Amino acid sequence: MILNHIKVGWRMLLRTKGYSAINVGGLAIGMAVATLIGLWVHDELSFNRYHSNYNSIVQLWHGETNPDTQEISGGLAMQFAPAGVLKDDYQHYFRHVVRSWWTGDYTLATADKKFRRKGKFMEPAAIGVLSLRMQKGSNASLSDPKGFILSASTAAAIFGPEDPIGKTLRIDNNIDVHVTGVYDDIPANSTFGDVQFIGTFAQIQQLKPWIGKDPSDWENTYLQLYAQLQPNVTVESVNAGVKDVYLKYLPDDLRAYRDKYAPFLQVVPMSTWHLYSEFENGKPAGGRIVFVWLFGIIGAFVLLLACINFTNLSTARSEKRAREVGVRKTVGSMRGQLVAQFLSESFVVTVLAFVIGLTLVTFSKDLFNTVSGKKIALPFDNPVFWGIGLVFLVVTTLLAGIYPAFYLSSFRPAKVVKGAVNAGRFASWPRKVLVVVQFAVSTTLIIGTLVVYQQVQYARNRPVGYDRQGLISIDLSDQEYKGKQHVLRNELLASGVVRAVSFSSSPVTAIWSSTGGYDWKGRDPNFDAEFAVCQVTPEFGKTLGWKVVEGRDFSADLATDTIDAVILNQAAVKYMGWQHAVGETLVDINAEDGAVRWSKTIIGVVEDMVMESPYEPVSPTIFYFKSQSAALMNIRIDPAVSAVDALPRIERVVKSIVPAALFTYKFVDDEYAAKFSQEERVGTLAGIFAVLAIFISCLGLFGLASYVAERRTKEIGIRKVMGASVTTLWRMLSMDFVVLAIISCLVAMPVAWHFTKMWLAKFEYRTEISWWVFVITCLLAVVVTLLTVSYQSIRAAKMNPVNSLRMD
Repeated sequence: MILNHIKVGWRMLLRTKGYSAINVGGLAIGMAVATLIGLWVHDELSFNRYHSNYNSIVQLWHGETNPDTQEISGGLAMQFAPAGVLKDDYQHYFRHVVRSWWTGDYTLATADKKFRRKGKFMEPAAIGVLSLRMQKGSNASLSDPKGFILSASTAAAIFGPEDPIGKTLRIDNNIDVHVTGVYDDIPANSTFGDVQFIGTFAQIQQLKPWIGKDPSDWENTYLQLYAQLQPNVTVESVNAGVKDVYLKYLPDDLRAYRDKYAPFLQVVPMSTWHLYSEFENGKPAGGRIVFVWLFGIIGAFVLLLACINFTNLSTARSEKRAREVGVRKTVGSMRGQLVAQFLSESFVVTVLAFVIGLTLVTFSKDLFNTVSGKKIALPFDNPVFWGIGLVFLVVTTLLAGIYPAFYLSSFRPAKVVKGAVNAGRFASWPRKVLVVVQFAVSTTLIIGTLVVYQQVQYARNRPVGYDRQGLISIDLSDQEYKGKQHVLRNELLASGVVRAVSFSSSPVTAIWSSTGGYDWKGRDPNFDAEFAVCQVTPEFGKTLGWKVVEGRDFSADLATDTIDAVILNQAAVKYMGWQHAVGETLVDINAEDGAVRWSKTIIGVVEDMVMESPYEPVSPTIFYFKSQSAALMNIRIDPAVSAVDALPRIERVVKSIVPAALFTYKFVDDEYAAKFSQEERVGTLAGIFAVLAIFISCLGLFGLASYVAERRTKEIGIRKVMGASVTTLWRMLSMDFVVLAIISCLVAMPVAWHFTKMWLAKFEYRTEISWWVFVITCLLAVVVTLLTVSYQSIRAAKMNPVNSLRMD
């Protein structure tokens, strides 16, 4: 019986090719979108699950309470000392505690090759904690202070087919290490997905001798702490047990800080690192989970739109099936059998659409990965995927076919056999409601896409306080650069392609250091300020093109600037409560004993530079003159020379002075543009889905318009005979659909306004939702509706009335 139902369903598909194409095409696109979004959501939800210790890996988080507002703030940057305490006194909670340096770029060199790779330096237990899958070596491969492990792809790139174990690498032309292990590449959907090597923590202490110089340092936060919990220990019990670590172990010289800010410690489970990376009052509160919900809902709605098409067209064409239902019931078919028949037809359509949808996914996967920044593959070899696919088929079949099945099977045979199918004046209302839902969803997506675009453009157009064009930075972590800054600057300026050169302790697009303990005239004694700090050479401002709004810039000709001068940004002046800062004195106080470390004169104020997120307020920043600040070299290419011509000449100059260093550079403009990548991806994906949602909705409208024109053929013929023009008939046939489009806009606008307002609220620097967004979207919805239904309307209106009046 089931096979017979399917056979009949297939014949119905072939009999009504036009409507079948609309149903199958709409469902296929809806399924393809839902599948891609489902794979994206799965990738997000499975983030970090590659690590078999997923449920027991945590990261330490240090927090403190503002005594005035009672707000909790903090971060993942930790001091050196707590790790020792946790290892010694809290073993009942922690199986391992691992100090780690931040992921960064380093030069790995053999005797004849150099490579730039991202990596971390961690204590030996890291291999076991992260449950790395070792191809060569073991969990003890980092026990040797010179031990060094590589990802499989990095090992292959550096050593080719040779066995890398025992080979020597030189890190940043500074220290030598020995390869002691090779591990499987960590997948991209892991916090450690970009880690291509792991060295020992002792090695980063050699590269940066100030790290851990004071083992009892409870004050400076600069490293990361990871840990693995003991079996059967919960995060809640650990947080309750370690909360008072600072209160118990802080030295006496930090007693005032302890009593005032009540610092505390907590662990953050790996399950929250990715999806709940944003903290609110000391607790994981949000992050990418918002996008998971957003795209999950979009996927469900796009599929629903396709199912609505099937429902609308099936019920709209009920007259064509009415007599069939009447005959079947007359010869003894039960209503359950008819429901099974119509659901079988829906299943045939769904299966065909599913096959086409998977084909579309296969061909569009690479484009989707490029837009979304993912590395998603279709898991055809995974039985779970096919199990989910089967459930997907059943659910879609029911969504698309359940209402038409019960609607069509409810006809009374005595009436429909005689040709009397009149479901009442409200019979078309469900179809109209569904059309409104379709266009309301599509309109909401369009408004959301436009608001995302508007916000990104608003932030992009934000004044950044310096000139990004033609500005590049070179990382100077390689030991070979040490002591050669002066020569590099002179030779680069003499090359003819460089306008200015300077050095700084942090990049233009990030803040690497912040500190407090400052005093100034008029400061509230209870106000503990914190400033971002950046050490620069005197040419820094000229290189960047920053704007001095008060006072003067640093000068290499004034010896006093090296010891007695600082420059503030406008945010710092406002933060300190001043109107004018030039000539005032800034004092650095030692928190331990209250002694004055230094006292410097503020010689200038510069316009705020956007160094961090373009969506957030600019941090109060202090710039110090320090001639040996050489973490990065900033180069301004001469505007008269193209970057294509300038870069080879810059490379030749650098290599002539530091031949052993690997020449790498970054365009500041590219680094700044990367800050918009997440929002741009959201906007692009939402835009694509909005276009597909509109297309699916238009398919449904086209089918309904075709049905309406077919059903009113005789009426149109009579009206034409009575003198109605093509324009009048077009208006008559199109007006109902235009009204539905307008209603959908009225429904969508408040919904879209509410959700976009919520999304914008997370940005400090944000645009206002413009009225033109709603106007353009509504006009677009009406125009698209008219274009969609006009073909069928005009075609019907131009039909010869002689032919239309003869039609049955």
